[in-house]
Amino acid sequence: MPVAKTPRPPTTRDGRSTQRVAVIVPAKDEEERIAATVRSARAIPHVDLVLVVDDGSEDDTQHVAREAGAVVVRHSHNRGKAAAMETGAAVVAMRDADGRAPRLLLFVDGDLGDTAVNTAPLVSPVRAGVADLAIALLPQQKGAGGRGIVVGAARRAIHRMTGWSPTQPLSGMRCLTREAFEAATPLARGWGVETGMTIDLLRAGYVAVEVPCDLRHRPSTNDLAGQLHRAGQYRDVMAAVGARQVRRAVDRIGRAGRSGARR
Repeated sequence: MPVAKTPRPPTTRDGRSTQRVAVIVPAKDEEERIAATVRSARAIPHVDLVLVVDDGSEDDTQHVAREAGAVVVRHSHNRGKAAAMETGAAVVAMRDADGRAPRLLLFVDGDLGDTAVNTAPLVSPVRAGVADLAIALLPQQKGAGGRGIVVGAARRAIHRMTGWSPTQPLSGMRCLTREAFEAATPLARGWGVETGMTIDLLRAGYVAVEVPCDLRHRPSTNDLAGQLHRAGQYRDVMAAVGARQVRRAVDRIGRAGRSGARR
């Protein structure tokens, strides 16, 4: 079994872990599904906080989420998923300041509805110290219109830069330690956030695993809106990969320069 890079908090005398989990739900215009998502997420074992980050919604997402039992913070305008994730993690950190170990961060999409509880298997390997990052493997989604072009591009890029070839590199349902999250910040912008996070963490020595989860969300279709969505994904994924390739090249030049200076 692999061993996570992040140290685990001490257990109780009978060997039980006291590690808590916070669910963070970045959401925009999800009033129809957010209540079911929040209620379902609250049922995940070891979760004691469900936080919805309303990223500039124009509907009643924030009010519906609060009524369902979530803590809600709101961006006054849409800032994107990466910003919502960073806001959520910052708010959880403020609530961690009670002398206990930082909560694990479980990111859940706002449109999962009643299936959000099925992200629970992501918690186990991270909580047990087997992995620093657990990524959900979703079943085939009914009505999905993509042809795998963006997924394939992200998979190849991650493999090229880390040696690992994930099955679903764009999966947004992820559980990770606080240390791992901070190592991945600042997050890549837009739809490149997952690809950038995976590359950054693996290159820093953190352990990632994929875990099957029976989740259902609203898939992108094959109409014009769906095609534009996938085009935006491809743009952002390639931007995230390009930025990391440049960073790696700069690091190599820097190491070569330091090595030459010592001779």
